[in-house]
Order: sequence, then structure tokens, then C-alpha cells
Amino acid sequence: MSVQHGHPALSRLISCPADEFAETYWGSEPLLSRAADLPAAFSDLFSNDAVDELVSERGLRTPFLRMASSGATLPERSFTSGGGIGAGITDQLSDDRLLRQFADGATMVLQGLHRTWQPVIAFSQDLAADLGHPVQVNAYVTPAQNTGFSDHYDVHDVFVLQVEGRKQWRIRRPVHPLPLRDQPWPDHRAAVEQAATREPLIETVLEPGDCLYLPRGYLHSATALGGVSTHLTIGVHPWTRQHLAEEALHVALARAAEDVAVRRSLPLGVDATDPEQWAGDLELVRAALLRAVGEIDPADLVDALTRRVRAAQRAAPVRPLAQARAAEGLSPDQRLVVRPHLAARLGAPRDGYAALASRAGEVRVAEADLDAVRRLLAEGAATVSDLGEELARQLLLQGIVVPQ
Repeated sequence: MSVQHGHPALSRLISCPADEFAETYWGSEPLLSRAADLPAAFSDLFSNDAVDELVSERGLRTPFLRMASSGATLPERSFTSGGGIGAGITDQLSDDRLLRQFADGATMVLQGLHRTWQPVIAFSQDLAADLGHPVQVNAYVTPAQNTGFSDHYDVHDVFVLQVEGRKQWRIRRPVHPLPLRDQPWPDHRAAVEQAATREPLIETVLEPGDCLYLPRGYLHSATALGGVSTHLTIGVHPWTRQHLAEEALHVALARAAEDVAVRRSLPLGVDATDPEQWAGDLELVRAALLRAVGEIDPADLVDALTRRVRAAQRAAPVRPLAQARAAEGLSPDQRLVVRPHLAARLGAPRDGYAALASRAGEVRVAEADLDAVRRLLAEGAATVSDLGEELARQLLLQGIVVPQ
């Protein structure tokens, strides 16, 4: 694995060099990094005050919060209520009900912080760029001496960032190594419950500023100690060889369908429930698929994987009013920068235009403007005079560039 350089996010979470993390720990072994060995604590990213603001003043709705107690998720109606006059919704968080549930020992799980809390939005996007894999961020807020969830495993890697309080963690080896998204821990409930009775691989207390990396599949549970404990869980959803297999099969199916023999109907009167009646047809289809798979080139998968990568994360936030205002008052020397984390790619020209595809959508670029756009993407910035006023305005209003 190669780690992208030039981003500080990953280095905030690990107490070893990035290359060592890639070779020794990524996807295979846990890594516990103490606050004393990391560059800074995590108070700039999140806090208990942030929790209070989110649940009481931001008007959040489910599923941006769930609650758990004694290893089970609580029903949404136990911590939500209607929005009142002018808000015809029934699932807005109720700070009163949240308070009662929390006082009774329930854990709050603030989900999707990579969409709702600005410091986490920025950090998670930088981390995803470092890793080359998409991430999500949740916060777990647990009352003293309580365990929010019993032993389980996740189907994604996690970085656990202890923000406030202390929490005791118990880590055990996987019962199902490297699970995929459709292989959750309840599918192996008996094995998980049996493994939970054995001695942990790691049993430790996380203090504020500590970070624990767990590859997917490792069993874990945690208990708050001595007061309210708040930690961030950054879930890393890794691209896997299974993703390559899925896209390769899509290509192979499409190519096999080009063979008229594969498209031919089964015999009239066939009983599709009797395999003896179509065993020969299956052999023909198998041979066609194997032939198609053998002809696949890496370039055949690029477009499909690019679409997946774009869809998995958003570009950096853009302010619609500020963009519109900037587009109205352009000056020749005004400098514009490519919107961070845009994942933009300029296609080949056709019929006088080329498609600029990105996380902001697709923009048609006139052939006369292609050189300017290529330079913009290569250098990351340009002035209005470099682009021309009309093109600069178009890129601003399409969310491709932002004022520097």
C-alpha cells in the first residue's frame, strides 16, 4: 500500500511512520497510540459542548442520532418528538427525552458527523484523501460505568479517538476475518458470543488524546469509567478486491452478451427447475464468461471505479450565496482555486465539447476552453483572466472553483 504524502490527517492518529502503519497494521493488526506520542489532542475536532449543541440547538433528526442501552438499540420514539409549529416532522431529537435516557444509562450515538460538524467534515475529508478510502464519523457518548454495545465487530476499519473521559476497551481476534459490508456480526453471533468469553488480545483504558486503530472484524466492547466518556469513531470503508471482482463481472457479463449464442432462448417447454434440461447451456455460458473475464484489461474498470470513488465522498462544502456573489463581481486578477476533494476528470472532446465530471456533477466545457481547464486542474488555481470571465463564472456557479 502506498500512503499519499502532503496531508497531516493520518499522522494525527498514529504513533508510527505512515509507511510502517501501511505495512504492519493496515487491515491486519490493531495499533494503540497514546496521546504523548501523537502531535495533539482531539479537542479541536469535537467536545462534550459540541454534543450539547448538536442535540439541543441544531434541530437534528434521525438517523443522525441513535441511542443504545444494555447492548440494544432503543426505539426512535423514546428520544424524538414532533418539531412543533412550522415543522411538520415527527422525528426531531427531543433534548428532554435524551436527557432522561442518558441519565438512565443509555449511550448517545451521533451519526454522520462528517456531514454535520465542520471540524470533523474538514478532518474526515483530509483523512480520506490520505488513505485513499472513504470514511464516516460517529461519536459515542457513554455515561459512567456503562457499556453501550456488547462485543461485536464492524465491517469497516475504525480509528477510535478518545475526546473526553476515560473508557476501558477489550479487543479480541476476529471470528470472521476481513468481513465485507454484507457480512455483519449477527451472521456469526454464536462465534462472537463464545469468543467474548475468552481472554482479550488487548485490554486497555483510553485517555483523552489516545487513538486506537482496529481493522475490520476485530471484536470489541468498551465501558466508560469515572464519568461521561466521549469518543469519535472514524469508520474507514476500504476498497477491496471484492469491488474489483464486482466490476470485472459487470464487464464480463456485458461482453458475454455480445455473443449471440449466449443470448439464445432456452428450448420451448423447458423446465427451468430441472438442471438436467439446461446443463449444456450452462457449460456454454460458463465458457463465454471465462473467456470474457480473461480478456478484461485494467482500463476496462477505470470508469466504473471512478464513479464509485466519486459517489463515496462529497467535495468540500461550498457556500451557495458566497459563490453567487463572487460570480457577480469578477475582476481579472481575482484568484480562483479548484474546490478541495472534487475528484475532477476532464474527458475527451466530442462534437465541440468535453465533459468535466466531478463530485459536483458534470459540466460541458467548450473545446476552446479545454487548455485553460486542463491548466486549472493541473495547477489547482487560476486567475479570472487566465480562464476568461465567462468560463470563470460558469465554474464558480457549477461549484468547480471557489474564491481563494
